[in-house]
Formats: sequence, structure tokens, C-alpha cells
Amino acid sequence: GRPVYKAEKRALAFHVTMSAGKPPLPNNISVTSLSSPDKDGWLTKQGGSIRTWKRRWFVLKDAKLYYFKSTKDAEVTGIIPIEAGTVCKEEPFEMRKKKHTFSVKPKDAKRVYFIVADKAEDSKSWVAKINEVISKLGPGGPKSSTPASTSSASAGASANASAATRLTETQLTSKPSGAPVSTSALSDSRGLMTSAKDVIPFLRADQEMVSGSESKVLEFWQIWFESIPNDEDLQNVAQELLTSASLDFGVSCSVKFEKLTWRSAGPQSGFIQKMVDFFWNVGAPETEIDRLNDVGTLLNPIKIGSWIDMSAGGGMDGGWYFPVEVSLRAALDVPDPGDAILKVNEWASKHEVVTCVYLGRDMGAVPPRQTELRVLLPGNNATAQLASALDAFVMFDFEPIPEAAQEIMRSMKEPGLVLSIITSTEGFVRLGILMPKPNPETVARVNTYGSGNPELFEKLKVSVKAKGPNFVEFLHLKAGYGYSVYTEGFDIVFHFLLGSDL
Repeated sequence: GRPVYKAEKRALAFHVTMSAGKPPLPNNISVTSLSSPDKDGWLTKQGGSIRTWKRRWFVLKDAKLYYFKSTKDAEVTGIIPIEAGTVCKEEPFEMRKKKHTFSVKPKDAKRVYFIVADKAEDSKSWVAKINEVISKLGPGGPKSSTPASTSSASAGASANASAATRLTETQLTSKPSGAPVSTSALSDSRGLMTSAKDVIPFLRADQEMVSGSESKVLEFWQIWFESIPNDEDLQNVAQELLTSASLDFGVSCSVKFEKLTWRSAGPQSGFIQKMVDFFWNVGAPETEIDRLNDVGTLLNPIKIGSWIDMSAGGGMDGGWYFPVEVSLRAALDVPDPGDAILKVNEWASKHEVVTCVYLGRDMGAVPPRQTELRVLLPGNNATAQLASALDAFVMFDFEPIPEAAQEIMRSMKEPGLVLSIITSTEGFVRLGILMPKPNPETVARVNTYGSGNPELFEKLKVSVKAKGPNFVEFLHLKAGYGYSVYTEGFDIVFHFLLGSDL
């Protein structure tokens, strides 16, 4: 929850490769061991599973294209085999949306390696040298280094086929939620985001003009908003993935509209590139992007997304999240280890909690890092679920939820409570109980009890085209974690899903 805004442009550097089923890399190949190479230099390579880009030192030697993290690495990061029948060619900008791109496809391999050079002449030089190596290996190569002209129909089919090869069994069998992705739905969601922003007083451009001061919070929101994919970004996402994943756009506001959280998520291959660009732009450390690599490799989620927090007091924070269902055992490997995680495990065992439905982490510029888990509470009635949630407040040493707030939760007839747990290396940070689909009477009680702003609430509800919030959350933020910009102690938050029909 601490401010992280840093308006600094950086080069993208993020990449995930799936290790399962791959032969181990030799550990005795270093940069220095590859003396007198055919060619070497810095290039940017696209990753294998979550398809983003990272800068690597490439060395072409002995019919292999080696790549390393630096020019002094003692161990190779990866190897691309160059053999007879390998195809190496320049890629048109229209296909990859990046200048100076070339590709390498080893013979009989399903994967195509996409690589970006700094300059056009560098791209041509690499393609020429790799094809020179291929030509010496016998029949089957080289292929033309200049991309043949294709019709728009065949180009689109090629792009879809390439995207389809990225689908994994996990992605195709993951349980979908919400409506299938469509570019019209994406445009609608982006429009609702803008409408919701214009309702919030401290985010409105006209308020900034009246005050005569530049709003860093508004600028932060705009940078994040630009990271949400547009229609064009989803054009090459495989159709199978588009129909099995859904868009997840939301805004959450505290009852007094002092704090807001914005979220956007969708198909992994359509969202990851701009999402990581955003993290670099706001100064996220590379160690945390590497951690996202590790978690993405571990869970390979069908949907990924980013979130930002902000407050009227100038608070700004951001991070990533996976709105997918995973086992709690797997989810507990993601937060930083410590006593808090041991206590979560103890509580979960006591109450037979086994499912995590949301996993997220902040990308703040300074530690401690915070990780959020949302878990489904057990029991087939609301009373049993509330009892296990309130026990978490006791076991995790939080102040109890006020009795009046508990009474509101006891009015819930159907089960569906979710517990939100945020931890860091220093211990527990925040604990919240999410009550699903509050009816208008419950919302009115919450606004009255929390001294809310019913008029502003109604404006926000209308702006996001929702009949009401999807959840109302009763939470406690521990002292010291408000960083003078967020409310510490007890608070209430409304969670809206944009365009939802409750």
C-alpha cells in the first residue's frame, strides 16, 4: 500500500520459459568458453510460455545459438539449435508489431523463436549469418531471409496458428468464468473504466484544472489505463483461448471514497506484454518481475491482470494478480515465507480451507512486498463461513470486526464468503471478509454505518453499468501499513465488476 509512482521509461525485460519436459541445459557452457564465435551481440528474445521480451547476450557458434543474461555469465540461459532445415527470416512489422524482428524455427520444432535487434542492419546481419551456417549443414536450408508477401487472410491464419501453439492443456481445461472475451467487450470495459474515473473527485481533470496543480495520481491512473490491451492487441490471441477466458475489469472504493483499487485481467497472451511494460514504467524492480516469472511458470494461469491502488491523500501502488482457482497449498508457495504463512496454514488446516481463488502481489519500489490470497470459506451455510472467518481475525492477531458490521454480515442468507489475506515478510498486513452480492438494503445499511456517500456511490454504480457491488468487504489494515496515505484500522470497501448483471 505504499506509493511507488516513478515516471521513468525503461526497456521491457521480462520472460518466462516452461521447464517441464525440457532436457536440462549443460552447466559448463560460459560466455568465455565460446571464444571466436561466428557472431555475438545483444538481442531481445521473446519468452516461451508467457510471451514477453528480455534482453540477452547471444553467441552463434558450432551450429548453435546460445543466449546468456550477461556478457560474463558462467552458465548458459538457453540454446537454440541450428540444423539443416532450420528456417531463419526477417519478420514483417505487421505480424509482430516490433521493428527489426527476425525468427528462427529449428527443423521439426513446434516453437518459433522471435528475436529483436536494435537496428535494421543488425537484424539483416544476424539473419544472413545464421543462414550462412544453415547452408553449410546440407540439404534443407537455407530459406529466404526476406519474408514473402502474403495476403491478409493467410497472414491472419498464420498468426492464429502461431498463437494456437501457445495453448497448454491447463489453459484449455481451465474453468471459464464470466463472458467470453470479445473486442467489443474490451472496448466497452475500457469505456466504463473512463466513466468510473470521471466520477471520482480527486481523479477528475476539471478538478485538477481548478486547483491549478498537476495530479500525479491522475497521471498514474492514465499510465496504467494505457497498459490495458486494446482491440488490436487481442487480434492474434488464439480463438480457443478467447472463448475459455473472460475479461475481468473492476473498481473498488472505500465507503468514504478515500481509496480506490482498479483491476483489469484477461487472456495471458493478450495481456502480459503491456502489463509488464507498465511495471517497468512505474519503476518496479527487476527482482519482482523475475518473481512473477517464477509464479507464472508454476501456475501457468489462463488469466492474468494488473491492479493499482490510489487514495485522495496521494497514495499510489500497483501489482499483478491471477484471478484463477488454484489449490491453497500451491498458492502458499508464492508469499514470502515467515510466521504469517505458518499461521495461515494452521488456520486453513483447522477449518479445512483448500481453495484459493485469487493470488496477487505488489510491485512496489521498496520492500516489504505484500502478497494477497483470497480463499473460499468452507461450509454450506453463511453462519459457518462467518465463524471460520472471524476465527482468522483471532488467530492472526487482528482487532475483531465491529459487532455492527458482523450483524450486517449475519444478514446474508446464502453462503459465499471469501477471506482476503495480505502478508509480507514482516507479518500480516491486512485481513478482510468479502460478502457477496449485497442487496440494496444491505448497501444502504453499510453506507449509513460507515458514514458513506450514497450520492457518489449511486453515480459510480451507474457509471460502471452495475445493479450493485459484487462484494462488500469488511477489513482491518494493521497500524504502520497506511503509510500516511491510506486509512489504517477498520474500513469498508465496495467491489464492482464493470458491466456486471447481478
